[in-house]
Amino acid sequence: MSMPGFKRLNGRAVEEEYMDDFSTGGDELLEALRHLRRLNRIFGASSPSLYGFKRLWRQSGRPDRVSVLDIGAGSGDVNRRILRWAARNGVDVRITLVDITEEACEEARNLYQGEPNITVRRCDLFDLPEGSADIVMSSQFLHHFDDVRLPEVVGQMLKASRLGVVISDIHRHWISWSAVWVVAHLVSDNRYIRHDGPLSVAKGFKSSDWIRLRQRLQERDIQADLLYSWKPLFRYVAVVHKTGKV
Repeated sequence: MSMPGFKRLNGRAVEEEYMDDFSTGGDELLEALRHLRRLNRIFGASSPSLYGFKRLWRQSGRPDRVSVLDIGAGSGDVNRRILRWAARNGVDVRITLVDITEEACEEARNLYQGEPNITVRRCDLFDLPEGSADIVMSSQFLHHFDDVRLPEVVGQMLKASRLGVVISDIHRHWISWSAVWVVAHLVSDNRYIRHDGPLSVAKGFKSSDWIRLRQRLQERDIQADLLYSWKPLFRYVAVVHKTGKV
């Protein structure tokens, strides 16, 4: 079986998601962000992010204090598990949720109202200064970029980090596409969710995509090690540990 006939580059769909059109938004996008939290819970989106965070934390010597930037964070709901883990393990984790849309920032502020370890900032990834945080993370953000831009985006994430990068994203597979299509239509009538949910899977990754990205980072002489793992439910997590100046 296969996914619908999207236009593709190296197997990945290149059609733009509705959320990539920043000329629209408003209440419909706010609703989509709330419904996306529901999908994230159903498909366990927070587990790969926590796994990747802990792996990079251990590789970096288990520091007592860690600053995190979550890029393209949306409402930032996947970070709740990181905060709970940090509290249990006595690690002072401060997370800044970064998104380019005001709607996402508004949802994040509402979700984390009164949470002292969370800051929300409206910003573009490419406006972030070098060494902005210890760890730069993203969840379901990287698939928004085509193969041509992936090394540039990951390179910028590395520049903004001091220790490295954690990337969680979707495994491109007909089973995950079918599951997301069905669940999106069951839990929401929002056009962003019904269109962008399945399309996100078609824009997702396979093992060969991570290998190709690692090779292209090496070709740019970016001093970092990229290791990736498959995680349920149909997720990948890539940990990019800095080994020198990017």
